[in-house]
Amino acid sequence: MATRGKSVAFARIRAEVIRLVALIPAGKFTTYGSIAIHMNVIARHVATVLSRLTPEESATLPWHRVVAANARISPNMPPESSLKQRHQLKAEGLRIDKEGYIQDADSHFHNVGVRRNIRWSEG
Repeated sequence: MATRGKSVAFARIRAEVIRLVALIPAGKFTTYGSIAIHMNVIARHVATVLSRLTPEESATLPWHRVVAANARISPNMPPESSLKQRHQLKAEGLRIDKEGYIQDADSHFHNVGVRRNIRWSEG
């Protein structure tokens, strides 16, 4: 059973991940790690939030604009999600090679911001 502090912290982390992903403009991308550094969490937290979106959130949130390190579509993603992400990024003008790496990444990278000093479990 999760402790109250942990579930409150996760709810706050989840809300912030969703807020930050919603701010990524079309034609741009960022990484799980960039969001994590900004939020002062680990990249796995960001990936977990995005992997557990509701169907409604997935339909409206530009989750496809978040990729793995080195500007690569995550090789850990289910194949159908990976293909969907590839198609959506290409539709926004990004070029992706056969290994899933975004080409000319520097010109398409969205900087989330500097690391914030946040303690997610505190009120």
